[in-house]
Amino acid sequence: MEETPKLDLILDALDDKKAVDVVTLDVSHQTQMMDELVVCTGTSNIHIRALADGVLEVMKQHGIKGVRAEGYNEARWVLLDYGDVVLHIFSPDDREFYRLEEFWRAAPLTESISQEAIAAEESSAVA
Repeated sequence: MEETPKLDLILDALDDKKAVDVVTLDVSHQTQMMDELVVCTGTSNIHIRALADGVLEVMKQHGIKGVRAEGYNEARWVLLDYGDVVLHIFSPDDREFYRLEEFWRAAPLTESISQEAIAAEESSAVA
């Protein structure tokens, strides 16, 4: 059985839970601490926890352990660290304030999914 990459599992889980403005950056050339950085937004504290729970559950189902989690109780900025892939789930205000994508602006954007892009895809599929 072929192993699904962590990044794909994380992105699928975020998609299932309707994460907003998902951005994936390849930071492998800027740091040795991780290869991929995923940033997304949750619409409320409940949504942020649901996104984190969805990722944690999918990873657990695939036997991926060793996660370091921060910020779950406050649910304004949740960090899930899977070693080579690190996920940041932000509230809209905190994402705007910290602007991680700007900090890592030299990193190539490997994937970006906005709600507008999803809506455009859905409307073109209906047409």
